[in-house]
Amino acid sequence: MSTNHTHDEIIAATKRWLEKAVIGLNLCPFAKAVHVKDQIRYVVSDAHDAEGVANDLVRELETLAEANPEAIDTTLLIVPHGLDDFLEFNDFLDLADGIVEELELDGTLQVAPFHPQFQFEDTEVDDITNYTNRSPFPILHLLREDSVTRAVDAFPDEMHIAENNMQTLSKLGHAGWRALFETK
Repeated sequence: MSTNHTHDEIIAATKRWLEKAVIGLNLCPFAKAVHVKDQIRYVVSDAHDAEGVANDLVRELETLAEANPEAIDTTLLIVPHGLDDFLEFNDFLDLADGIVEELELDGTLQVAPFHPQFQFEDTEVDDITNYTNRSPFPILHLLREDSVTRAVDAFPDEMHIAENNMQTLSKLGHAGWRALFETK
């Protein structure tokens, strides 16, 4: 998904997706708190290839690891010019996990994937449940494991999140998903 949009436009589209889908549909019950507290760092990568994205990922992992969690709890590394093929993106996730280990941040930080063509194993391309991880651009979500643990401990039905998301999206359907983003 190559784009000629400015960083501000890309971040605005990402925030809109976060607010309308992730928070609006409660796909991630933990997202609202960090969004409201303005603890999400939005970074647009100008990289066009995996090597450039990897360099940006290293920088952002180091930034997040060093930042005060009260200021930056999580980072969305948005990749509007690279990794647009989902299989290439999916392969990159192994590299991303390797980078986390190389920086000795495993157990501290983790990377979660979002992509416009996201597809879970054993699903059809157009299966609505894939939309739980579909975003306007390829996104590497950098999370603090301590924050994930605290959020999970505070949410009694954590084991049912994925199941609830699939039910929510199945009820919503493709037309409902598209309607979320229509300008009113």
